[in-house]
Amino acid sequence: MNEQDQPSETEVEIEINGAEESVETPVEEVLQELTVESVQAELELALARVDEQQADVLRAQADVQNIRRRSEQDVAKAHKFGQEKLMTEVVSLLDNLGRAIDAAGVEGASLEVLLEGVEMSQKMLLSGLKKFNVDQLDPHGEPFDPELHEAMTAVPNLDLEPNTVMEVFQKGYTLNGRLVRPAMVVVSK
Repeated sequence: MNEQDQPSETEVEIEINGAEESVETPVEEVLQELTVESVQAELELALARVDEQQADVLRAQADVQNIRRRSEQDVAKAHKFGQEKLMTEVVSLLDNLGRAIDAAGVEGASLEVLLEGVEMSQKMLLSGLKKFNVDQLDPHGEPFDPELHEAMTAVPNLDLEPNTVMEVFQKGYTLNGRLVRPAMVVVSK
């Protein structure tokens, strides 16, 4: 700064909102405002704000940790008890199978009654699995699909087109459209 840029004794430059303004204020008045006590008061105020902000940061970190912990617990509970509804269906099926076995043990019980009870239990299980998006694959008479079927053997058959499922050894299953077990089939040549 040269001598022309320096303020006179009666003039002090003050920066207000980023813009400098010249104000005619005696230097002594500005120096009186900047006492040790006023600087200490401002410092204490700033330190109090810092303490508040640190406390806010600590609370926010604690909240994040609590949310993370709760979500981990929720995931663990979902894994642990996720099959509860499925198990309810399976337990009901076990009850029906137990009744079918008890009915078969009674004197004079017919094979037809036992067969009817087992068929009802099978239907109940299939409808229960359907609630959980499990679909049964019974591809008899359908074209062979290597993504859903596993060919056990191929047999010549003039009555069917080649690569048609002639017989199903074991039905397949999908869960939400994803193959769980392929259907084991005999395919026509």
